[in-house]
Amino acid sequence: MHLTDISMHKKTKRFSSIILFSTSLMFCASTSALELPDFTDLINATSPAVVKINVRSVNSRANDSSEIPEAYRDFFGFDRGPALQSSVGSGFIISADGYVLTNNHVIDGADEILIRLNNRQEYMAEVLGTDEQSDLALLKIDGADLPTVTFAQPETLEVGDWVLAIGSPFDLDYSASVGIVSAIGRNLPNNSGQNYVPFIQTDVAINPGNSGGPLFNLKGEVVGVNSQIYTRSGGFMGLSFAIPSAVAQDVIEQLLDGGEVLRGWLGVVIQDIDQDLATSFGLDRPHGALINQVVDQSPAQRSGFLAGDIVIEFDDHQIEYSHDLPHVVGLIDPGSMVQAVIYREGARETIDVELGTLPSQVSVRTPAKDSGKSFRPSSNAIFGMELSDIDEVIARELGISGGVLIESIQPGSPAADAGLLAGDILVQLGFSEVANIDEISAVAANMRTGKVQPIRFYRDGAPIFRTIDID
Repeated sequence: MHLTDISMHKKTKRFSSIILFSTSLMFCASTSALELPDFTDLINATSPAVVKINVRSVNSRANDSSEIPEAYRDFFGFDRGPALQSSVGSGFIISADGYVLTNNHVIDGADEILIRLNNRQEYMAEVLGTDEQSDLALLKIDGADLPTVTFAQPETLEVGDWVLAIGSPFDLDYSASVGIVSAIGRNLPNNSGQNYVPFIQTDVAINPGNSGGPLFNLKGEVVGVNSQIYTRSGGFMGLSFAIPSAVAQDVIEQLLDGGEVLRGWLGVVIQDIDQDLATSFGLDRPHGALINQVVDQSPAQRSGFLAGDIVIEFDDHQIEYSHDLPHVVGLIDPGSMVQAVIYREGARETIDVELGTLPSQVSVRTPAKDSGKSFRPSSNAIFGMELSDIDEVIARELGISGGVLIESIQPGSPAADAGLLAGDILVQLGFSEVANIDEISAVAANMRTGKVQPIRFYRDGAPIFRTIDID
């Protein structure tokens, strides 16, 4: 066989391989396409109940000319009355007689709310009630036999499920986008630092104007209300968040019944548990909500909860992360008697608690003092900390009976390795509370070395648990 024949033979063989490979790719692509859901019927069935919300508000400060010289006011367009601002959001009809759900931030401060259906009918809406904690608002329009949506049953959504959003992003009416659920129970604190919504995280493209619109499952049921996105540019970057249907239904029911939303309140300040803290508290792995402060006169205080308790179960709900606790507590009616399972000093206990009503604001933070002094060893130095007793004024500000102030810290010491800073106020070492230098000295003298110990302190008025290795 000539060289040219060999070359042709190789080319023919390679070409055949390419054909076979291409065919296999086409087969895989066709198979994948067959497995993808068809969203056409879903969109046609649900979009009539999705509404566009046009909001108008008067901004009296927009044309504030008090600091503009009078001669220039007319030239720059000032003194022509208040400015009219407009914005766009989405919502959906939940009853045939005209109840509409949307986000609170969509209609907040609105002077006029115009609802437009996808058949171009328009209605003026009134606000029946709002809930800032969940970012939901209930509106009412005068209509009859309107198209509606239904809510999915709670706790039926799973990571990986297909979901569909319909709304008006960037004022583009009734746009649909699809994706999957990428996480459930996301922790996103609101402006006041509270977190009572276990957000659904998706990769559905959500943009300004989608707020308040529905998130559907493949059955056409509402599983969430689109509320937030993660962004550095103002547009979609791959993460969007929706309020679960269970939260939305609870808010709707309470707004219709009493015009306000009441949530259960325990009255604790909590934090997550890492591996070091889990080891120091005798847990087999990190889980639960670590209580680092009990609010005075709260249901938790009356029920006997203590700082250092770890809540691992509440009202038959497992508490894996600290943010799971407010998610569970907030959905329980105030006044309910429930049980909590805790770990206290390595032992499992059960506590009965009657929940209170969540106040509008719960603040336990007051500023702490930071001396910023360099380390000066003395007889009061413990684990590399120069300590002094705190005065009564600071104790009253923090709502504690006593503690010791860290004046300075020795570099490379156990205290420095634990991340403690000058100005921190120690109130607990190991499982013992310490109100003064004598008490912390006695506790430290009896501690076993070579063991990681929990330590509790206040920084900038906030209680914190960490661990200290006293090897």
